[in-house]
Amino acid sequence: MAATSTSTYDSAVDAASIPLNKHADLWDKCLLPEQAVLREKKWENRYIEMAEMQEFTPLEKKVAEQIEYYFGDHNLPRDKFLKEQLQLDDGWVKLETMIKFNRLKCLTTDFNIIINSLRKSKTALLEINEDMTKIRRCPDKPLPELNEEYKDAVKHKSVYIKGFPTETSLDEIKEWLDGKGKIESIQMRRNLQKNFKGSIFLILDSEESAKQFVAHPDLKSFKDNEMIVLLKDAYVTKKMEERKHLRAEAKAKAKHEKEEKQKLAEDEEMKSLDEQMGCLLKFSGDLEQTSREDFHELFSGHGQIKWIDFVRGAKQGIILFKSNAREALDKAQEASEGDLKINGKDVKWEVLGGDVEKETLKKMIENQQESLNKRKSKGGWKPGGRGRGGRRERGARDQGNTQYQGRKTTFDSDDDTGEGATVSPKKRVLEEGNGKDVGEPAAKQVKTENGSEK
Repeated sequence: MAATSTSTYDSAVDAASIPLNKHADLWDKCLLPEQAVLREKKWENRYIEMAEMQEFTPLEKKVAEQIEYYFGDHNLPRDKFLKEQLQLDDGWVKLETMIKFNRLKCLTTDFNIIINSLRKSKTALLEINEDMTKIRRCPDKPLPELNEEYKDAVKHKSVYIKGFPTETSLDEIKEWLDGKGKIESIQMRRNLQKNFKGSIFLILDSEESAKQFVAHPDLKSFKDNEMIVLLKDAYVTKKMEERKHLRAEAKAKAKHEKEEKQKLAEDEEMKSLDEQMGCLLKFSGDLEQTSREDFHELFSGHGQIKWIDFVRGAKQGIILFKSNAREALDKAQEASEGDLKINGKDVKWEVLGGDVEKETLKKMIENQQESLNKRKSKGGWKPGGRGRGGRRERGARDQGNTQYQGRKTTFDSDDDTGEGATVSPKKRVLEEGNGKDVGEPAAKQVKTENGSEK
């Protein structure tokens, strides 16, 4: 009789068709206590298996996905708090701790729902301890090594999507993506103020899945917004091209602004031509040993010199006074009793006027501007340096060849080593080696954060 009863019970359990409220009647037919315990354990295991075969409820599906995201390949390596918890108890984390995570807490704090959700999951990523109070990532599913090969694989199975309204929530995005592919991770891209930028990165389970995903016909719009869907490789290439274009535009804009600024400066100088008319004094003669300092000394106290267009060894040059050149010349001649010489040499003096003066002024201004531009392009030059082209080089030049070397324009504030339209090899030594290249600013990279919240 006992054997019959046991056989009847086993058949009922294997069929899994007897209502739960009938199980007590079956237990009554078990004659031996040992057999009752054995059958109870068998039924418990069978009950668990049946629970795992049941379909997810919508809530259980969300709970399982959220917890598996916490312990998944893409979040766990970056989750400092969760990694600290894993160190406390051989990888086990109490459910009491898990329900403190914000998104899980918003879904449920019921341990039974959490346990049932994980039992029904087909991923087998997590395991539950015997008393059903802790969970951990299965030891036989270790985290992947974060090497270049792994990073490259993740990149090739990642997708970029743009076009979401900035007020879109993660739940709305998940709902929109449901059924469109096996998604491992969703990253909502945010700006420095933590606000959603309207774009996301997805990581799917394989490169092939990513390719199929971007071809999905239901991804063209979200709430009437037209969406951009690209493989991450294509997105990175597109972004690099955009940044290259922006750098080229910025460079062109900077060049244009520089040219405009230069033109304005030139226009201002040209507008002042009328004010400078009558300020040019041309000189010529035997000037082999004459320097610009000699002219400054000659006219000291008679007229203030703005700049001198002259190179040592030349036969002629021009002085631009800040005031009337005729008055300066008359005063200097009067002081020298009418015979105005320089270094004991006869000099022919001529105050320029009319069109000749105007054209000469224009050319002087152009030469001076060209000299300034060349200095700026090389970072400028500081007189009196101890390195190449310093005092030693300058002294050697003054004592050396005095052959005519071309035109030169300089302000009264310039040193003897200023750069003219044409310069000697010695002068170029003075100017080289001091420049600093001014690079353009780097493109601002905007930091992104994971869209899933704890």
